[in-house]
Amino acid sequence: MASAAPSATSAALNEPAIRRFLRATEVDTRMLGMMGALALIWIGFHVYTLISSGEGLFLTPRNLWNLSVQTSSIAVMATGMVLIIVMRHIDLSVGSIVGFVSTIIGVAQVRFLPVYLGLDNPTIWIIAIVIALAVGAAIGAFHGSLVAYLGIPAFIVTLGGQLFWRGAAWWVTAGQTIAPLDDRFALMGGGPHGSIGATASWILAAICCVGIVFGLYAGRQRRARFRFPQRPMWAEYVLAVVGCFFVLGATLIVNSYPWPERVAAAYAEANNIPVPEGGLIIPTGYAIPVLIAVATGLVMTFLARRTRFGRYVYAIGGNPEAAELAGVNTKTITILVFALMGALAGIAACIDSARLDSATNVLGQFDELYVIAAAVIGGTSLAGGVGTIYGALIGALVIQSLQSGMVLLGFDSAFQQMVVGVVLVGAVGLDTFYRRRTAKG
Repeated sequence: MASAAPSATSAALNEPAIRRFLRATEVDTRMLGMMGALALIWIGFHVYTLISSGEGLFLTPRNLWNLSVQTSSIAVMATGMVLIIVMRHIDLSVGSIVGFVSTIIGVAQVRFLPVYLGLDNPTIWIIAIVIALAVGAAIGAFHGSLVAYLGIPAFIVTLGGQLFWRGAAWWVTAGQTIAPLDDRFALMGGGPHGSIGATASWILAAICCVGIVFGLYAGRQRRARFRFPQRPMWAEYVLAVVGCFFVLGATLIVNSYPWPERVAAAYAEANNIPVPEGGLIIPTGYAIPVLIAVATGLVMTFLARRTRFGRYVYAIGGNPEAAELAGVNTKTITILVFALMGALAGIAACIDSARLDSATNVLGQFDELYVIAAAVIGGTSLAGGVGTIYGALIGALVIQSLQSGMVLLGFDSAFQQMVVGVVLVGAVGLDTFYRRRTAKG
């Protein structure tokens, strides 16, 4: 027995440095793999555009800022799709829900609310968002009820919903585009005026860094209270430094992207600001849709990891029969998860329609495929019971990075869909291989 401790110590010393580092910091290796793949995609597209055009176009503040805005709506929905897939279901209707909800709130803002409240009433955008959340949640709850109480497979329910709500979106507008939307509502779509500026971005970055440090400290205190093993202090410092580095780096990038020259000039003229000889440079800062996506990710992470509801979702996904025998109301949880997915689709509808400053029945087309791909690429297992919110957010960024890069290279939409299909199948194949290897190990 006396030799057990020395042998364990020698085994730890003989362990490879990288594996020892990962074990000490408790970093998810699959997340590192996704981050590595994302870095390769970004560098690859940047080098390719540098060689082909003589100017690197991908890793520029402008493209990265636009990329973050374009990723927002998919990222919002991907956080909900994680819980859907964790429970061994699927939702093929989210893209059509986006289209239907966008037409509802578009018609409300253009044809109904101004009539009763006045053309420039400041409550129009708030009412529109409430309508979007209510309609999306109601549709999701309806789908969940069919799955929970009638036993219809979610694949069939949401496939029917995909067709029905897409047709309903066309019926609401008769195929017409509804525009323009309320000016305050349009800020949710980003753009120069739909961003918070440099000062607010730096303040937000400082708050996030404080939050990272406090989160690590609180986690250490919680482990001590329950007598769980602690990470080495150097690992805590590394996590804090890396986290703050990414936050401050992202803030530097978004603040390096200025308003377009004409927009800045119009702003200066409207506010009687003298324009310098080189033009007025106004940093854009974080876009509002990006902040919405990040806030959604934080709320969904808390919901999934720190609440009874989240524990029930993962328990049902791990073993539905055992969860039901343990007293979990699986039917209610199923309805709530689908309702939550619908509400998130409503938020995505607000972001997309605000970004376009219009509502159309084709909005959200193919979004269900990108949302599912983002969740699966992010490590959510189609077998159920496994998935992370942060993984889905990274997966959404991977999907949008591929699309953005292919647009820069001039690839047509058909080829883009082919690439996304290959990536999705590859992600599922890697997940299957990983689970088999884990089971054998």
